[in-house]
Amino acid sequence: MLKKNMTRPYVAAVFFTLLTGFSFLGIKECQNYANQLSILIYRYDFAFIAAAAIWVFGMFKSNIKRKNTHGADWKMLGVAAGAYIAFMILQVTGIFYTTSVVGSIIFSITPIIAQIIASVVLDERSTAKQNLFVVTTVAALIYMLLAGADDMEFSYVGIGCLLLSSIAMAVSNISMRYIRKDFTPFDISALICTVGFVMFNVAGLIYAVFKDNFEVFTAPVKESGFVIAAAYLGIGCILFTSQLISYMLAKMPAINATIFGNVATAISIIAGVFILNEGFHIYHFICAVLIIVGVIGVSVCGDNGSSRKASGNKTQKHR
Repeated sequence: MLKKNMTRPYVAAVFFTLLTGFSFLGIKECQNYANQLSILIYRYDFAFIAAAAIWVFGMFKSNIKRKNTHGADWKMLGVAAGAYIAFMILQVTGIFYTTSVVGSIIFSITPIIAQIIASVVLDERSTAKQNLFVVTTVAALIYMLLAGADDMEFSYVGIGCLLLSSIAMAVSNISMRYIRKDFTPFDISALICTVGFVMFNVAGLIYAVFKDNFEVFTAPVKESGFVIAAAYLGIGCILFTSQLISYMLAKMPAINATIFGNVATAISIIAGVFILNEGFHIYHFICAVLIIVGVIGVSVCGDNGSSRKASGNKTQKHR
């Protein structure tokens, strides 16, 4: 039975899954009106504006605002934010060269990468049963790729970017868990939004000046479909999901938190099939079922107490 003090983290996991699951759909919608740079600019513009409003009105707790960060690991905070932004860049680029189905499937390997890193950095150990369920999700991924090799849009550039995006997300997740006692989820998401806002707007300005073409800023906002999708990707899929995953990683071991991203794979597949009219086959259904089984298995079978104790000891040792 779910412990009372774990109810909120799992509720956060459900919202994280739903928001992330439709992110590929939002990216595909934005692609109808803009290039990668424009999409990233407006995603972070919306995210930054929302984060700034939250900061001004004090709607979320912030250790930075309260000056409670003496001795905090600022370098790891930078790694968490930088890796998350790298994930966004690689994800958007990868989706330009393949389908949302392929992208969501490759994203499902993130928990495996996160667990490998967590075992080294945080000394978090998964149980034998958890490993079995994780292997189940990997088997689903391999089966999906092999079964759909003739039907799905493959691109070495796209696949490579998506694989790197999964690694970047895993690094970001582990970094967030490492600094969970120093910074609040809002601190982390606010930094991600601010750095991304500055970086992509500067990149867009440089591009516009050298190309003598400012449509990278002006053209997309003329389309309501783009504005709605970009707002969702910025506020929902950057600001809120980064806070949700940060909160989850503060309350549960890395593998338990990260594995929920795989449920988003099933949602992305359904969205790709029924909204984007991408191909659907029986192996899509099999993969989705196996992924959900894997997530439930990892969540139920984990020795959460020992994992948190191990990670806490490791964190203290580093400091």
